[in-house]
Amino acid sequence: MVDSSTPIEVLLRRDRWLVGGALFAAVALCWAWVVPMALDMYGPMTGSSAWMMTGTWDFAHLALLFAMWAVMMAGMMLPSAAPTLLLYGCVARKSGEAVSARARVNAFAIGYLLVWAGFGLAATVAQRLLSKWLLLSPMMEAQNRAFGAALFIVAGLYQFTWFKRTCLESCRSPAAFIVRHWRPGTRGALRLGVANGLFCLGCCWALMLLLFVGGVMNLWWIAAITVFVLLEKIAPYGAQGGRLSGFLLCAAGIWALAAH
Repeated sequence: MVDSSTPIEVLLRRDRWLVGGALFAAVALCWAWVVPMALDMYGPMTGSSAWMMTGTWDFAHLALLFAMWAVMMAGMMLPSAAPTLLLYGCVARKSGEAVSARARVNAFAIGYLLVWAGFGLAATVAQRLLSKWLLLSPMMEAQNRAFGAALFIVAGLYQFTWFKRTCLESCRSPAAFIVRHWRPGTRGALRLGVANGLFCLGCCWALMLLLFVGGVMNLWWIAAITVFVLLEKIAPYGAQGGRLSGFLLCAAGIWALAAH
């Protein structure tokens, strides 16, 4: 069969493969660091997670903790950002700007990841404070039932807020987001990536706090939150499922409080 695709269509298909391949590689690299660390943490703790058992949290250990959070956030959130990145790559290719589409896609991704790196920094500070206040165990899990219940309830109630719905709608409508916030050039792509990251953060920050409940390095917990975020953003009834999850999260929090 003769391929009747135009040169532009061929280029767009190639771009999708390039962007998709780069995303897959980035996510795989993130998980390749997180998974061995998590397995070692729940194992002998003599390998890649041994640094977590330090009694002195100096700058080097804090930097490692921040790196862990930043890499984990990238691995968890990039899959749900893939539709927007892929669509942006197609639009950038067709825009006819002098700056290459690849450079603008890279700038977009960097802007997106900068936002989640900022969250990782905040989570690093929060983790150290929670550990100091004895609300987290050395395994980075909530050791106070009331604290864990409160996080469930906060995450559940946030699912019903107007701000959550607004941010989720933006994440679920990448075409509308790109049209509304489009800026030309590499700097514009960076700003667009930051804007997308902020909407994403507004959508998911409360869910990420649940890592402090089930365990920051608990692979099953990490995977469950990652899959839920992905479904909430791309599944046909993700928005409705998000509201249903709000009831379930609140119920889990109330049950935990009642059992306290």
